Amino acid sequence: MTFKYPLASSTWNQKEIDVMQKVIASGRFTMGENVSLFEKNFAKYIGSQHAVMVNSGSSANLLMIAALFYTKNPKLKLKRGDEVIVPAVAWSTTYYPLYQYGLKIKFVDIDIETLNYDLTQLELAISNKTRLVLAVNLLGNPNNFDFINKIIQDKNIILLEDNCESMGATFNSKKTGTFGVMGTFSSFYSHHISTMEGGIIVTDDEELNQILISLRSHGWTRDLPTKNLICDDKSDDLLEESFRFVLPGYNVRPLELEGALGVEQVKKLPMIISERRKNAQLFLEALANHPNLLIQKEIGMSSWFGFSIIIRPGSALTRKELVKKLSHLGFEFRPIVTGNFLKNEVIKFFDYEVHGNLKNAEYLDENGLFIGNHHYPMTNAFQDLLNI
Repeated sequence: MTFKYPLASSTWNQKEIDVMQKVIASGRFTMGENVSLFEKNFAKYIGSQHAVMVNSGSSANLLMIAALFYTKNPKLKLKRGDEVIVPAVAWSTTYYPLYQYGLKIKFVDIDIETLNYDLTQLELAISNKTRLVLAVNLLGNPNNFDFINKIIQDKNIILLEDNCESMGATFNSKKTGTFGVMGTFSSFYSHHISTMEGGIIVTDDEELNQILISLRSHGWTRDLPTKNLICDDKSDDLLEESFRFVLPGYNVRPLELEGALGVEQVKKLPMIISERRKNAQLFLEALANHPNLLIQKEIGMSSWFGFSIIIRPGSALTRKELVKKLSHLGFEFRPIVTGNFLKNEVIKFFDYEVHGNLKNAEYLDENGLFIGNHHYPMTNAFQDLLNI
């Protein structure tokens, strides 16, 4: 089905085609120089010391959590049963690594305007058992990190970021994904940049960087420096080090094709974010006072992954009617991420609790959806939305 206003669009041109052809001609498809160059350039763009590319944003989340189980730093080390606070609205693989590593998950409601943490409820949810706060920057919108850092300072609490939807967003002139000890990103097709599939973890911590590198490739030593922070010095015997395993890792490496695409896509990121923000300004101007619809309240400088639309409380408009109107106007749309994640059957496997109630997450689940944003002008789309 063809949509007048699709959820996602390609940011590729002939340059991306050319670099893929160059990789194909080289015969080197496994992770190599292009991946390394993308990591270097991405870290520079984000403002982080290190970037580790993997095969998806989901794998980035997995390695980010795993790394905290293998660090030697007692301030960062997690153990099974530790309490982690999460928002009730996020993507499924935000939560799965927490379950897979045996963490106790505490769900907190979201703010109906920002779609990120309800900050009052987050502060109340923190207990003497809390070891980790996972901040999810939803639909491009930063969390209020001033507030979050204030309430966790002087506590033995780690801050991580799932920034998979918010590449290029900033808070106080600092890019999201860099406020926690690690942050994750996605370069899946529908995200800000596309490497087909892909994910990135950034960190300023050298030990965590080395752990991520080992975990990405089977838990072996091959990609580590001779003198490293994980194991004894590596041997000069290449055969001995070829299959030396020191961590229980995975194989979540990206391809050289994806790395080459990333090198070109990062060059376009400033333009992509700028154009998305121009569209957002028009969206805000058109719908700020809409009688039936609530739109996301920007915190910091959002990179506007998409545009949320939530029926105002008290409006006679129903979501079925909203869906019908948007379909008639040619919009492609989706639920706002997973909606209230606790409605899903998979929750039966989790060790979890709910802080307070999740009234806003539930309201969003029943009355919200989002439409796409792009790197090209969408003036007509926002004029059409006025007809709802």
